[in-house]
Amino acid sequence: MAENHPLPDSTEPLNSVQKQERTWATFCHLSSLAAFIGIPFGNIFGPLIIWLVKKNEMPLVQEEGKSALNFQISMTIYTFVVFVLCFIAIGFLLIFPIILANVILVIIAAIKTSNGERFQYPCTIAFIK
Repeated sequence: MAENHPLPDSTEPLNSVQKQERTWATFCHLSSLAAFIGIPFGNIFGPLIIWLVKKNEMPLVQEEGKSALNFQISMTIYTFVVFVLCFIAIGFLLIFPIILANVILVIIAAIKTSNGERFQYPCTIAFIK
């Protein structure tokens, strides 16, 4: 996967195509924060739309978009499970940490992608390969 399309060295000057590709890949990660501004399932639809539009023309968006989508689908499942666990009270202890982890990991992924580094989200189920 990542071996076929390595990111350019972050110390080398970037041409406009490389900058544009990194920017769109960064947006794949950041668009998942749309759920926090009130868009239902924006955490999935944001990266999905960018990935579907740009995946065939930008290999970096293909890889980072899949990564962002898989993570957000996984986080949606984990959040649903925690919500169900709220009925037996343990979920209330887990809801804030899971939301906080989602936001922090998305920001880290966006920064790393923008800087030309790869980021592998933890605890991700690979739905899209």
